[in-house]
Amino acid sequence: MKIGFIGLGLMGEAMASNIIQKHSEPVYIFDVEPAKIKALEKSGGKGAASAKEIAASCDVVISMVPKSIHVQTVYDEMADNMRPNQVYIDMSTIDPKVSVKLSKMVGQKGAVMLDAPVVKSRPAALEGKLGIYVGGDKNTYESVRFILKYMGCSILYMGGNGSGLTMKILHNMMVAQIQNAVNETLSMAEHCHIGYDQFAQAIACGGGQNFYLDSKLATIQKKDYEAVFSVENMDKDVNIAVDMVREKGMNYPGMNLVQQLYSQAMADGGKKDFSYLYEIVLRNAK
Repeated sequence: MKIGFIGLGLMGEAMASNIIQKHSEPVYIFDVEPAKIKALEKSGGKGAASAKEIAASCDVVISMVPKSIHVQTVYDEMADNMRPNQVYIDMSTIDPKVSVKLSKMVGQKGAVMLDAPVVKSRPAALEGKLGIYVGGDKNTYESVRFILKYMGCSILYMGGNGSGLTMKILHNMMVAQIQNAVNETLSMAEHCHIGYDQFAQAIACGGGQNFYLDSKLATIQKKDYEAVFSVENMDKDVNIAVDMVREKGMNYPGMNLVQQLYSQAMADGGKKDFSYLYEIVLRNAK
């Protein structure tokens, strides 16, 4: 089974590397930056000249690109080379509506598309221990699950097309709200003369322990906001979540609040790690 991978960014490079190491056949790779292709060719990847070439050469095509518009562009380029019995797995985090629309276009070509966004960050991607939420035809999912296992250790089938993405967006919105609770209470602890480490130790003894506090405390202490997962990426997901809520005719004040906080962080550029939101909370508290 020939596999192609499109998008060799912070996450995609690590994910593709795992496939290259674990799959028995050559893995075709493409990115808009040639240097990224060359770097993975040294690890055994087979460089392709375009996404179109990937579609023409491979049985399974995986994409991992930043936004809905990028996925749309990649799929438009591949469309003429799509054929029956191919499987397209988009692992990007995009608007579920866009993914569902693309899955219908892929279906018209006789191929099948799955949405399979990931959770956790680059260290887990490097270790092949991502969480993966899958939406689409269940039989197709079962047939390519072994490929997903090259990249992840927790793989959950969520339902029809768009279901994996819907779950990913809900997951990230929940993280954003947990993040805000941590940021506000950590800021208050500082004003009450409780140190960061003391605060985290005390929280760990009770019901408030959470992954965000455990993983980002050192980053916040050092104010070292080099991006592992950027403000820009989380802002995208938060806005998709708020749009989903509006489409359902619902209103959740907590979601609206984090959307406002991320808008403020985006005004500062959006390229820093999403834990930079702590600085926004400090600024607003004064």
